[in-house]
Amino acid sequence: MTRFTFARNIRPLSAVALAAALAGCASAPPDQFYTLTDSAGATSSAAAQAAAAPIYIEMRPVTVPDQVRRNQMVVAKGAGQVDLLEHHRWASKLDDQIGSALSLGIAARLNAVDVYSNPAPAGAPVYRISANVQRFESKLDDYALIDAVWSVRRAGEREVLTCRSTLRESAGAGHAGLVAGHRAALVKLSARIADAIRSQAAGQATGC
Repeated sequence: MTRFTFARNIRPLSAVALAAALAGCASAPPDQFYTLTDSAGATSSAAAQAAAAPIYIEMRPVTVPDQVRRNQMVVAKGAGQVDLLEHHRWASKLDDQIGSALSLGIAARLNAVDVYSNPAPAGAPVYRISANVQRFESKLDDYALIDAVWSVRRAGEREVLTCRSTLRESAGAGHAGLVAGHRAALVKLSARIADAIRSQAAGQATGC
């Protein structure tokens, strides 16, 4: 009799535990995925389209701090603390996202072709671009900041232009607003790099 009573009493507990587990799964928020590429900023200008000859670029892999080199968004909490957002993620790792955004943005402004993974035509000048993101800061409903050291060098030449750009943009509401702030910063960074390449291609003095 004792064994029967114990078995009968444990079944309701198991049902309650199962119901709680199912409720927890049902209440978990869906994952949201974001990209830093900006289709609006990747439209070639009329001036670039009218260029006499195409420009070839090599967008080297971008480096970012280890703490943000992941799919999850990392946002500042203050007092040296950050949150790792499991349900708000980049569509790919952050360094890949930034590299793609810069490649598309620079190419659009110059009507250029990124030949990093492909050979350039024989004898064509190629401009190699490197970018080291030293800070990538995100604060919800506040700001998005990108601090990057970047360089441009024409392949086969020793002269190199190295600059540092710190771009802080206001972030709109929520996670989408934060992503929009980072996109705006990358649009400006793309423009600065494109201007440097344009000057080099024209044989003009370049500066940061």
